[in-house]
Amino acid sequence: MNKYRILIAGGDMRQIYCAKRLSQEFETKLIGFDRDSLPDEFELPFADISSPKKYDCAVLPVPPLDDKGNIYTPCSSETLTLQALQGLLTEKPVIFAGKANEKLKKAFPNAIISDYLLSEELNIKNAVPTAEGAVQLALEELPVTLNGLKVLVVGMGRIGTALVRILQGFGADISAAVHSPRGAAKARLYGVKAVPTKRLGNNYGLVFNTAPKLIFDRSTLEKFDDRTLFIDLASKPGGIDFEAALNLGLKVIWALGLPGKTAPVTSGEIIAETISSMLAERSDDIE
Repeated sequence: MNKYRILIAGGDMRQIYCAKRLSQEFETKLIGFDRDSLPDEFELPFADISSPKKYDCAVLPVPPLDDKGNIYTPCSSETLTLQALQGLLTEKPVIFAGKANEKLKKAFPNAIISDYLLSEELNIKNAVPTAEGAVQLALEELPVTLNGLKVLVVGMGRIGTALVRILQGFGADISAAVHSPRGAAKARLYGVKAVPTKRLGNNYGLVFNTAPKLIFDRSTLEKFDDRTLFIDLASKPGGIDFEAALNLGLKVIWALGLPGKTAPVTSGEIIAETISSMLAERSDDIE
């Protein structure tokens, strides 16, 4: 068992399975969960607030804080404050969080705060569950099959290429919206048609956006049929003018955090594996 003591503080089902995976390597305990929110087979112990022992590391959720500035604890009926968490950690802990903000950093000025969502390892591994979740969402929302459907995938990055592979299995008629010769070459490599982002339109039945910048402004959205389903997978501010889409009667779903919703076990294990790798790199930073 590794010497580090890890506290999993708050979060959704992803954090529970993250804790289960980390417990195979580290002494790991929970806080910020109701016991009845855990799966029946889950046996990880809870942290004892009165114990003098302190934790070297804390793993916080995505996002780490709620609207009131407390730890985000959707699986708990009780509030977990920053002050309570401070009392459980060593003087110079390592804190892992998704979308770490300035308020968190100010609350722990002596801590090393690492945003695991910025990890290339996590983003590569998360591409497949994100793409699978997006296709599952499309299947639930569409009144037609994916087979033969004209589908536009915007962006040929990690998630875009994973989407293309899955959609090809369904027999979809896929085009990739690209903004560079490299993107066009990548589309050809995957056997799909390439269309420049500046010339979007036509009768697509389904559009997936993965580009984290505004691609679909009002003038672009006006070129699409009102039966087109748009699924935006990009992080804030997204790639679609949602207000314009609403005014035009277009259906847009902003599908953030899909791995945690559709594949919490896989997503939690990916977070754990990423944290394990980051701890190995930061072994000298933990006292």
